[in-house]
Amino acid sequence: MMREPLLDHETSSPQPPFPSHLTKYLYSGHFLARWGARMWDFSVALYMINIWPDSLLLAAVYGVVENASTALFGPIIGKWVDRLSYVKVLQLWLVTQNLSFIVAGGTVLGLLAYPDLKSTSVQAFVLLVLLTNVSGAVGVLSTLAGTILIEREWVVVMSEGQAPTLLTRMNSVIRRIDLICKLFAPVVSGFIISFGSLKASAMTLAVLSTISVWLEYWFFMSVYQGIPALAERNQQRTRKHFPAELTESLSVPDDDHPANAEKSQKRSLGEKIANLPLVTAWRVYFEQEVVPSGIALALLYFTVLSFGSLMTATLEWEGIPAFVIGIARGISATIGVAATLVYPALHSHISTLRTGLWSSWSQVYFSSTNLYGTFLCILISEKQLNSAL
Repeated sequence: MMREPLLDHETSSPQPPFPSHLTKYLYSGHFLARWGARMWDFSVALYMINIWPDSLLLAAVYGVVENASTALFGPIIGKWVDRLSYVKVLQLWLVTQNLSFIVAGGTVLGLLAYPDLKSTSVQAFVLLVLLTNVSGAVGVLSTLAGTILIEREWVVVMSEGQAPTLLTRMNSVIRRIDLICKLFAPVVSGFIISFGSLKASAMTLAVLSTISVWLEYWFFMSVYQGIPALAERNQQRTRKHFPAELTESLSVPDDDHPANAEKSQKRSLGEKIANLPLVTAWRVYFEQEVVPSGIALALLYFTVLSFGSLMTATLEWEGIPAFVIGIARGISATIGVAATLVYPALHSHISTLRTGLWSSWSQVYFSSTNLYGTFLCILISEKQLNSAL
């Protein structure tokens, strides 16, 4: 986890310890937010493969829409979180995330209730599928906003002036909560789907989102109102951006003036593209010192199969029960939960750098072993098949 928030800040003086129940409120709100997101992340692939049983097209399209929206609009979300106040970001995040899951659950329920819709009314079928994809993408983007706000801002601000180990401990607990949701939410969803129905799963997601949004808001606002450092940082953010916005508004060029109009027309397409939020974000990223490490980690993840929407849909397509897929996803998440318990101990004994190096090389080793083992199994199977023929 990052040790610095997105905003520059001055060295803070020691702060009095805040009540422990506020930390529990933060964890509780984070748990509710992540639980809904993890339920949708697992269930959407099963919905898509059952809506169109003869093809993986809907599951693949949803995966493309979700990941493309994160890649294209992620920088805009980051800039938006940076400019708005904490309370405004919190409100927009919780409303858009839960509302998107409610809408998505409703559209999926409609598609499942009328399985012949794609043959009887193509327009209605396409509209519902499109609404499901858009709602899912909005939910993912709002979840990203919440992740930035809580994990990159609030946790860092709350740990300033406290014990040196507080930031590491809070980061580990928040990561553990996410992995616990990744462990149990698919299992619960899988049992609802296997022993209930897909409709019951979609309805459960919509009802849960309707109820949890109020609890989440109460938990997070209690934390914000109970820790003065958050309000102080919020005021610093407002003061930082207000002069910049005022300067921009006062320095808007007069396009009616002939010279300015001619200069505006001469702006090349390349300059306009270079000023896009996506391009600007990548340019800022490549100026950082951690670029080689980030690229190396990204390349490492090219070698790892994950229980994404497409893989989940494929397993369902092959006839594997939903609860079995959920249990398998839970087992994989258990390893991640164990990592959150091991990391603080390693961090305190061998430093951050060595912990990262050991973790990266361990992942390379086990991924390579898995790859070679799979390759050998394929060779042995082919050899046995040739011998039998």
